[in-house]
Amino acid sequence: MTLDFPNPSRSFDEVRNAVRFIGHDGMFEVRFFVEADALAGTRARTGRTEVTEAACLAAFDRARSSIYEVARKLYSRGRQTNYVITIRDLR
Repeated sequence: MTLDFPNPSRSFDEVRNAVRFIGHDGMFEVRFFVEADALAGTRARTGRTEVTEAACLAAFDRARSSIYEVARKLYSRGRQTNYVITIRDLR
């Protein structure tokens, strides 16, 4: 099966300080988290350094396609309970 993202929902997880989203491999749900620092890195080019929930969600939306590509690469390396996307992954 292929990892797909049929549901565009995402949410901010304050405990993990990350944006959470779900992928699907057939009937299996796959959890992903993008660290807030990684999303702040995507905004660094605009000169904004503040990391808020709203800013993280907006940065996620702007980088959604590249985040999905990274998620697929991480998933292809082996199954895990959840995956954390870091700033290193988004470079």
